[in-house]
Amino acid sequence: MAVIYHDSDANLGLLMDRTIAVLGYGNMGRSIALNLRDSAFPVLIGNRDDEYAAQAYREGFEVVSLLEAARRADLLFLMVSDELAPQVYLESVAPGLKRGDTLIFASGYNIAFGLIEPPPFVDVVLVAPQTTGEGVREGYVAGTGYPSFVAVAQDASGQAWARVLAVAKALGALHRGAIELTFQQEAELDLFSQQALLPALHSVLQTAIEVLSREGFPPEAVYSSLYLSGELGFIISQWATRGILPSMRAHSLTSQYGTLSRLERFKEVKLTRRMESVLASIRRGDFAQEWADEYADGYPRLRALRRRWEEMDIWKEEQAVLAALRRNEEA
Repeated sequence: MAVIYHDSDANLGLLMDRTIAVLGYGNMGRSIALNLRDSAFPVLIGNRDDEYAAQAYREGFEVVSLLEAARRADLLFLMVSDELAPQVYLESVAPGLKRGDTLIFASGYNIAFGLIEPPPFVDVVLVAPQTTGEGVREGYVAGTGYPSFVAVAQDASGQAWARVLAVAKALGALHRGAIELTFQQEAELDLFSQQALLPALHSVLQTAIEVLSREGFPPEAVYSSLYLSGELGFIISQWATRGILPSMRAHSLTSQYGTLSRLERFKEVKLTRRMESVLASIRRGDFAQEWADEYADGYPRLRALRRRWEEMDIWKEEQAVLAALRRNEEA
């Protein structure tokens, strides 16, 4: 079993008299900065001169260049996107690193695949929220916290674990327990969810829509029954708080029997092999190289994939159904 850390395992005193910088005031960076400030720790924002810097300034933070923030801080949160982080690190973070600094990531991606290689004299740690930036902020404000992973890739100071737990507590990441993983495991799990689980779910939904539409069901009923009603989202949210089988007992007996008696019909060796292949590709670093090339080329394949999906009839029909439902709600 993995080690799980809670608030009682952390000492916020380790963050006293430390200069904290959040590099990148985007979705996740903003939430992290706000949570730290609300935990009574002053935060310096490093950002290029854009709308995010202006927002940070309006919200009461001192905003400086990325390089100046890296030079002034002892604890550095690198919160720019995965594909941009290596360039930002080389140009604006590495030149400012000092012995005893702690470099903090919210994703294991760049360390796991060797795209960022910190010097041996700094701590390298991970606090990876298992939610969006909005969820990080909402969980902190509500006092409920949010699921997260913690890791240490490099312990130059001998205090890396104590520091990462202190940081996690200040962020609200220990309220629900933070699971200890390696950077590699966090990155692989994240990519696997994105490249195996989510595509499989999309494919199942798309197939269901096509089958029901061919059989003559009205599109408004098809999309609403499958997911637009919010019932599917509610069921999944119950999985997250109660577990799958306990939450199933809240369904009708018809639903329970129908689900459990038909599960085996959808277990396929082909799907298992496909998921194993996805994980193997991730572990070899194939995707990391592919994504680095895609970023360097200006995202041509991503744009093409988006266009292809936006032009599919079922998603145009989905938007028409949503518009019709909203008209009925407004009426």
